[in-house]
Amino acid sequence: MALFLQADGAAAPAQNQGFGALAEMMSNIGPIAIFVLAVLLFSSLYSWTLIFGKAAAFRKATRESRRFVRAFRKATRLQEIATLAGECQASPLAQVFEDVYETYKRQTGGSGPPRNLTPLERTAQTASNEAVTTLERRMTWLATIAAGSPFVGLFGTVMGVVDAFHGLGTAGAATLRAVAPGISEALITTAAGLFVAIPALVAYNQFTARIRVFASATDDFCRELLNSLEEMPVRAPASTRMNDMEREAERGAFN
Repeated sequence: MALFLQADGAAAPAQNQGFGALAEMMSNIGPIAIFVLAVLLFSSLYSWTLIFGKAAAFRKATRESRRFVRAFRKATRLQEIATLAGECQASPLAQVFEDVYETYKRQTGGSGPPRNLTPLERTAQTASNEAVTTLERRMTWLATIAAGSPFVGLFGTVMGVVDAFHGLGTAGAATLRAVAPGISEALITTAAGLFVAIPALVAYNQFTARIRVFASATDDFCRELLNSLEEMPVRAPASTRMNDMEREAERGAFN
């Protein structure tokens, strides 16, 4: 216990000294470094907002897509699936089904097999592209932040080195006190640029992989939906069936 307390007491002053040194470095930075840090702070806040928003949207899309696919494979009527699709708006599969179903209703009136699969295939492809584009919305901002933040930090680094050489020339002697403020600015802005860029880069790569999975699942669902429509049994209209029954009854009466 005595050794633990002694070690803890020795670590606390070192930690306080580290925070004090960081606070002193921050107090000595110039206006250019402050501007760079402000830009990086705004970029970091915006990137984390995008990360949390995209993560929540992808989780919801995955959950609703699984629910929709299970219901689609169990349903026996397109109307039932259309009702469920209205409840799963976050799913790209539901968006594809709604567009294809609207084209199918315009072509057949809502019953029977489709007369021509080509318009349905085009509608499915267009709806699939639109769904994937919706998932990719604002992803370019993550890529921009991941690629640009190190360069913003590098700009602060260059200006910090310039300040260090300027202080060295003003002092007229190669002392640590003359170059310390400029070097501090360079190190702080470099670290800030990396701190902003790395999470944005990791999130962009992860989200891009998930979007590819969604795109593949959407293409597979398009083929499954078109196959289901093509294999629909031919059902005669009710009026035609009634006329056939009346003719059969008349024949029986005359016979």
